[in-house]
Amino acid sequence: MKVLAIAGPTSSGKTAAALELAERWDPIFVSADAMQVYRGMNIGTGKISPEILARYPHAGIDIRDPHESFNAVDFAELADGEIRRGFEESRPVVVVGGTGFYFRALLEGFVDAPSGDDQLRASLEALDDPYLELEKVDPVLAARLHPNDRFRILRGLEVHAITGQTLSSLHAAHRPEPRHPVICLGLDRPDLKERIDARVLQMLDEGYLEEVRTLVDMGYTPETTKPMRSLGYRHLSDHLHGRVDLDEAIRLTQRDTRKFAKRQRTLLRSIGGFSPCDASDMKRILELAQSAWGPERSRVS
Repeated sequence: MKVLAIAGPTSSGKTAAALELAERWDPIFVSADAMQVYRGMNIGTGKISPEILARYPHAGIDIRDPHESFNAVDFAELADGEIRRGFEESRPVVVVGGTGFYFRALLEGFVDAPSGDDQLRASLEALDDPYLELEKVDPVLAARLHPNDRFRILRGLEVHAITGQTLSSLHAAHRPEPRHPVICLGLDRPDLKERIDARVLQMLDEGYLEEVRTLVDMGYTPETTKPMRSLGYRHLSDHLHGRVDLDEAIRLTQRDTRKFAKRQRTLLRSIGGFSPCDASDMKRILELAQSAWGPERSRVS
């Protein structure tokens, strides 16, 4: 039995595919989404409903508060444990999400890079524009990262300063044997831009602004809390603080989400091994699941 890894950019239809598999095989689910780990960040991260989560629990959802850290190492440990449980119980395992760094950690392990240096990190923290510096020394890595992803930007600069090599080149040279028996499926859609724009408006209708307001009232802001710097959370927070009007916040959220989806595609392609599939082609998705797990085995309620 193999693990089925379902990856793809935001709004590509990963959740719908996963739930179709849930009805047919009752697998163990692991969320590979760096934002869905946070409690209280529901609408803006596209979490499935509490009712569906109660029926089909996903490891990796709602396991941290927004001010708490969670990284690829934490994810790999969590996913490894769930995969072991699946093998012990003879249950299928689905790892589903859009965070390429998580899939890289799951499939390839970690690059042999130097430990951090506190003095060097402090000097990098003081740079006026770390992202601009990263574009100069490691443009390949910079292209994969959001300019607000400060942790990974500084890490790229740190590795280059210590070793003289780029972190992207170390990643490219790191080709170990697969860590798990896995079938990788990369979902996408030709109309993704339109779906993203429509989804942002739908999230507003579902209460996205009120969700951000609640987080801001709890003391979480883009200046103090890393998850609040992502996409709509940042722009809607700016709106609530009077820095932009709502229409502009929506436009910026749609724009940045489209850019984010492009970076997700680039990173997943760089990992390799993901069979491309239109997310609307459920027949092919089910065929791949059957090749990984055998005949359907719906849960007994």
